Amino acid sequence: MASLDVLDVGVLTIILVGTVAYFTKGSLWGKPIQDPYLTSSTSSTSGDRDIVSKLESSGKTAVIFYGSQTGTAEDYAHRLSKEATARFGIKTMVADIEDYDLENLDTLGSDKVAAFVMSTYGEGEPTDNAASFYDFITSDSAVFSEGGDADSSPLSDLKYVIFGLGNNTYEHYNAIGRNLEKALQKMGAQRVGPYGEGDDGDGTTEEDFLAWKEEMFSDWKEKFDLKEREALYEASVALIEDSALSTESVGVYLGEPNKGHLTGNASPPYNGTNPYVCEITSTRELFKSDSRNCIHIEFNLGTSGIKYTTGDHIAVHPQNANEEVDLFLDILGLKEKRNTVFSLKSLDPTSKVPFPSPTTYDTIVRYRLEINGGAVSRQFISSVAQFAPNPESRKEALRLGGDKNAFANEITVKGLNIARALNLISNGEKWTEIPFTFVIETVQPLQPRYYSISSSSLVDKKTVSVTAVVESEKALGGDHYLKGVTTNLFLDIKYAQEGAKNTASHALSYDLNGPRGKFESRKLPIHIRHSNFKLPSNPSKPIILLGPGTGIAPFRGFVAEKAAQAKNGKPVGKTLLFFGSRNRTEDFLYEDEWNQHAETLGENFELVTAFSREESRKVYVQHRLYEKAAEINQLLRDGASFYVCGDASRMARDVQNTLVKIISEQRGIDITKAEAVVQNMKIQNNYQEDVW
Repeated sequence: MASLDVLDVGVLTIILVGTVAYFTKGSLWGKPIQDPYLTSSTSSTSGDRDIVSKLESSGKTAVIFYGSQTGTAEDYAHRLSKEATARFGIKTMVADIEDYDLENLDTLGSDKVAAFVMSTYGEGEPTDNAASFYDFITSDSAVFSEGGDADSSPLSDLKYVIFGLGNNTYEHYNAIGRNLEKALQKMGAQRVGPYGEGDDGDGTTEEDFLAWKEEMFSDWKEKFDLKEREALYEASVALIEDSALSTESVGVYLGEPNKGHLTGNASPPYNGTNPYVCEITSTRELFKSDSRNCIHIEFNLGTSGIKYTTGDHIAVHPQNANEEVDLFLDILGLKEKRNTVFSLKSLDPTSKVPFPSPTTYDTIVRYRLEINGGAVSRQFISSVAQFAPNPESRKEALRLGGDKNAFANEITVKGLNIARALNLISNGEKWTEIPFTFVIETVQPLQPRYYSISSSSLVDKKTVSVTAVVESEKALGGDHYLKGVTTNLFLDIKYAQEGAKNTASHALSYDLNGPRGKFESRKLPIHIRHSNFKLPSNPSKPIILLGPGTGIAPFRGFVAEKAAQAKNGKPVGKTLLFFGSRNRTEDFLYEDEWNQHAETLGENFELVTAFSREESRKVYVQHRLYEKAAEINQLLRDGASFYVCGDASRMARDVQNTLVKIISEQRGIDITKAEAVVQNMKIQNNYQEDVW
């Protein structure tokens, strides 16, 4: 299942301390986006990994580290850096936390500040790029460069601040930020501003940040006597157009995943910065509906050397739709210049050029920027006001940027993206004064979309399948549709493979051939993210699976694996699968496959369905779970593992509450003790969730 398709947006901030004279040295501010030509293994030499030396040599007084999985925390860190410099002249740098060895944090010095913008991933896990640092800083055996250990206050000179990003629908809400706070406090570090958290579960991350940021800046102004100035844009990169080059010129970046793909020398290992351009062998429609689509899509790993195991996630690196690219370029007055070639030069020695150059305006908008529905923040509207095409538009942008209720009602609720928001504010007049460097540095980078793999590596180790509902919903109060970036790309590929055309009036189309035809024959860049959502190592252990809608995806792989084990003569335990959807005639996913597996597994497989729109009352998987309370309790006593996949905001909570109720009633214990039983199941990895 997609863990992110229509963009989730957020924000973060930095803090500073020291004397006024020290902090108010002028500097340029920027937002480096990780260069896809670099990987973590090659982006830094040993000397480059010394953050203390980097700060000293560049004259920076604050560093903002980020731990980011989907790009949100990274975006917040950059936004914070730019605002700190623009408003107060603070010299800041932004750093991917995996690019530095932080055993020397004890020598950072009391005249510097370290800010940490840290996302919590999954069930209380650090993001991939923050895992090494997190393991180090929270370890009781951590030893720093001057010999201090975790129990000797080795960080007593360190001034820091933390903003955590999390989702309250997960049990371990904001665990990384909170545990980092505990670790730094234990080691004697000095927090110089309020600890902050953003909650994606309630959809308040952006407003959480904005409120926290203002409190922080107000506190700093008073505490450190900082002088605020008008926050005007200063570019950290220079853009130079080159009329001598064209899209036909060798070496011009047109959206290739990385340098290897651009030069034709792509090679493994494949990962987030070096994705594999993977062949799509088949696509098919799973719904029987005139208004909704669910695509089954299969990727062939071929000779890539990529390995996956059942329950892992696949990350698909998408592109923006032709219609959205046109809309974005048009509102900026760049439609006629879409293929003009330009180069970028960094003006800040601590930042990387955001993406390969020379390149074109179309390339960057299509492959590198989050421009689709939802990708607009109140802070962006405030900052773009300085480039408004007329005084009335500037006034309107400032009004919306300064009033969270007006912004929510007039922008967010209507699902307006950047282009549509700008068009609304200016009443259609083009925003030709916006520097494209501002766009590059302010709009969030386009991120991979993650999906639960719905195939079994035991059955076919070369095939990875995805099961995805195509997101397409009429916007409230508008004539446009809210569209998932990648799922609509899947739909366009399906039509192309069938030699057909999507005739819906709101259909999106994509450049399916990709840069220089590298995606011909229907290919997309992908990489695999390994997951802890796994079957028991002992196949004879019973399992209980709950997957409404496309939450069924990983369980398709689980059940297929169980059937394969049974065919191979292995004893397999009972599989009890709960599946829910609207009705059996339209969206009963993989019905034929369940019937086949039932023939193979016999009494060791049972499918329980909940079709919410077939009865007078809504029936969901948690209701069916409760109806089988006695059997559920017995399976748990027999050592069953319990799995949930799907919506975190309601379904997952309802399922857990139902299980607690079952245990309480079946075992004659109070709710508190039943909750403890479920918590112990989670600790022992017998209760697993893959939710979003």
